[in-house]
Amino acid sequence: MAILDRLTGRFRPALALRRAIQLSDSGRLAEAFALMAIAAGAGIVEAQYRVGRCYLEGTGVPPSHSEGARWLRRAANRGSPDAQALLAALCIAGLAGKESGSEGLFERDSSREPDFTAALELARKASEAGSATGQALIGYILSKGPKAMRDLDAAHGWYEKSAAAGCPEGCLGFALSLARLRQPEQRARIAAEVRRAADAGHQPAARALASLYLSGNGVAKDAEEGARLLRAAAASGNRESQVDLANLVLDGGGEPDDEISVAGWFGASASSGDLVAAFNLGLCFANGLGVRKDQERAAHWIARAAEGVAEAQYMYARMLQDGRGMAADQREARLWFERAAGAGIVDAQVALAEMLYNGRGGERSLIAAAHLFKQAAAAGHAGAMFAIGALYETGQGVSLDYKAAQKWFAAAAERGHGHAQLMLGRYLSRGIAGDQDPAAARIWLERAAARGVEEASDELAETERRHRSRPLAPGLGA
Repeated sequence: MAILDRLTGRFRPALALRRAIQLSDSGRLAEAFALMAIAAGAGIVEAQYRVGRCYLEGTGVPPSHSEGARWLRRAANRGSPDAQALLAALCIAGLAGKESGSEGLFERDSSREPDFTAALELARKASEAGSATGQALIGYILSKGPKAMRDLDAAHGWYEKSAAAGCPEGCLGFALSLARLRQPEQRARIAAEVRRAADAGHQPAARALASLYLSGNGVAKDAEEGARLLRAAAASGNRESQVDLANLVLDGGGEPDDEISVAGWFGASASSGDLVAAFNLGLCFANGLGVRKDQERAAHWIARAAEGVAEAQYMYARMLQDGRGMAADQREARLWFERAAGAGIVDAQVALAEMLYNGRGGERSLIAAAHLFKQAAAAGHAGAMFAIGALYETGQGVSLDYKAAQKWFAAAAERGHGHAQLMLGRYLSRGIAGDQDPAAARIWLERAAARGVEEASDELAETERRHRSRPLAPGLGA
């Protein structure tokens, strides 16, 4: 930093702040931060807010959430609505740190639990000073915060007020709040609010708008425009948009260059230690998306991601089970399925239950298998529902219970499970669980046959034969 700038900062802090902004705009970030810090130390509120932003964003100084929050709190306490709104957002994310000066000298810069109470107080102060961002944050807290704090109608009002002021977060929140009302006549307005946020550079809104164009929900369906919006948001670093664009390409959409772009984004982030990107890069290699298809490299990246990404743990277990990109190892696959199942991955719960049922990769345990199938069924997994029905029918891991079996077959059948439709039709035709219902049996057997279940046609023919040949009741007939 030039001697003149240092002298200016020491004796005229307001002028130092203006000079810092000029330096920042010209890309001289470290020099800008040094002057900004002098102005902040002299008590200029705007400088304190900017110093806090610099620490959060790593602009001209190593990034630090705790230092960023400390400077933002100074500015917020002196009435800066921008600082109050940003500090409220940090409170929601659990990154605001402690309010007192009791932090340890070498305290780690790590996440803490969200503090919605402090966030709401700060957001209200910001909104009272006219901050549209503060208004949007109140809407978020009242709609997404702890249940005791929720008030969806009030949240809708705050989002509407924020959107009217042109706040991108307010526009998107207002659109989502309108969608909650499930009023078809509001779809065009929802799309308009999302577009306002997207046009203001809000990347999550751009992603949402792309989804509307791809689905034709509230706007005329336009796959090219949807892909363009996703591409722009993805190029700006929005991770969710990168994943959406990758899935669009896998489904045959997008442009030829999109494959290479997607693989490049994931590769750069994965190389810097981003585990989610490592998982997505592994999927690129597994599917040949933007790179040459290579199962070994897919296994390498997915294994790396499995250190902290539950979906990767499930996928790595599948690759170990099938021997894709590595030698098959049922015992190791079972361990990874167990980790993913413990993290709540429903397909992993089912896969682990199947291994426990069959005794693959370890000891057989029918009771544990039944427990996992029930867990997955509670999450809506049709295959798990069918499996529970089969266990009740045979009394394996649970007590023999034909009524319970029929109930679970029915639950899976209603979700389109072909073999469950076959079993439900068979139960209703034969009265296995009690009452017969030939008409309902025919419906379910026809559905199973339409899904290609071979036994369904034979069972349907047997049902027709059985109920045609039943003797007439006494006194009926010729």
